[in-house]
Amino acid sequence: MDVRVPWPVVGLAFGVALGFAGAFGGAGAFFLVLFLGGLGFVVGRVIEGSLDLGEIFSTGRTGRRPR
Repeated sequence: MDVRVPWPVVGLAFGVALGFAGAFGGAGAFFLVLFLGGLGFVVGRVIEGSLDLGEIFSTGRTGRRPR
């Protein structure tokens, strides 16, 4: 039986858990949890292989208009 780990969901849960552990209560904690949850989701996508950070942060000029 091949069990596939849902890395984005694991990363999201980890980020939310870190947010709750880091700050508990108030609007600031809400935004901290939101940020860390999103960051955890992105890290999960990178681990899974469905998001390539090299494409996002590449310094190539493909698709840009010359000035």
